[in-house]
Amino acid sequence: MTESPHILIADSGATKTDWCLAQNGTPLHRFCTKGISPIYQSEEEISAEIAENVSPQLQGKTIDAIRFYGSGNIPEKIPAVKRAIANVFTVKDIEVFSDLVAAAHALCGHRAGIACILGTGSNSCEWDGEKILAQISPLGFILGDEGSGGTLGKLLVGNALKNQLTPGLKEKFLSQFKLTTAEIINRVYRQPFPSRFLASLSPFLLENIGDKSICRIVEESFSDFFERNVKQYDYRNNKVHLVGSIAWHYQAVLKSVAEKKGVAIGKIEQSPMAELIKYHRQ
Repeated sequence: MTESPHILIADSGATKTDWCLAQNGTPLHRFCTKGISPIYQSEEEISAEIAENVSPQLQGKTIDAIRFYGSGNIPEKIPAVKRAIANVFTVKDIEVFSDLVAAAHALCGHRAGIACILGTGSNSCEWDGEKILAQISPLGFILGDEGSGGTLGKLLVGNALKNQLTPGLKEKFLSQFKLTTAEIINRVYRQPFPSRFLASLSPFLLENIGDKSICRIVEESFSDFFERNVKQYDYRNNKVHLVGSIAWHYQAVLKSVAEKKGVAIGKIEQSPMAELIKYHRQ
């Protein structure tokens, strides 16, 4: 009887990469490294990161196949990522996918559905069980990313600085994060990765979700996510599945808004890795 292959699965975001060596659906070795993205790193830089921080973790372990999922893995960047991995691991069976395909594999598997990401950013697609049928561009936190941590943080900051929150909440917010208006302007307009900064403020919304002025921000952003993205797919005949920190922590509000929109919610997962391990158990 042939032994099941040892598959190295990676789920990479902008901040960190979650790695798991698995065999037939059983995790054998799991660890994290820094985020890997071909948008911000060259092929050589990705190879160096893998050689320095990933390869040592897997010394002496059998690897028969690699499945690398990540943000920034757009079609034109995938060959470079694949070469970067092959420069380090002498494995013939290497496949590279986007984080949206990771969401679809984890949430829908081989069944049709609508797969969504709600984390620092947001994304979505209609999945037919094997491939993406349709995708509305997320457009980033300035033009889109409805329902994401970055957009929720942006709305929170805007409403706080324009005195649209319940009296006392603006002061509480600025004090809790040790921020001034000048510092916020600097972080958003002059420093790199403003969406990460804004997303780091979004937990304040969850902590104060019982306040009407706070709950309104979250509900309206989720409503926009469904209207501007999900409802452009065949949502009447497909369940909507979601993965990501925002989807996980705000799922009560998310389900409430979805019900009002006539959208049926399926799975909600904080991370795709556990389901990816199951997906690749064949």
